[in-house]
Amino acid sequence: MRFPFSDLAATKLRPALVVAAHGEDFIVMGIFSRVSGRTVRRTWVQIDEHQAGFRRTGLKKTSLLKAEKIAVVRRSVLQRELGAMGADLLAQMQAALKRALLLS
Repeated sequence: MRFPFSDLAATKLRPALVVAAHGEDFIVMGIFSRVSGRTVRRTWVQIDEHQAGFRRTGLKKTSLLKAEKIAVVRRSVLQRELGAMGADLLAQMQAALKRALLLS
């Protein structure tokens, strides 16, 4: 999907995780492939290409799921299903999302 930048000045085509669906509206979380040597924040989940189940994600390389990068979009904005996250990654995502929303 074309994920918006925080300042809404532009968008970039990137994978996103659908967190919830409410009718035609979807809450999505951005997935970013630029993984540098920086410390991974508590609101990020690293999806490592060497993890078991990585191939199921449909991602091409190690990526970061950034829980503070969420958006609500219409179904029509989503282009295609890329893959699926395993239960372990989904649990990590939920914990990161709670931290990002200051719920834990």
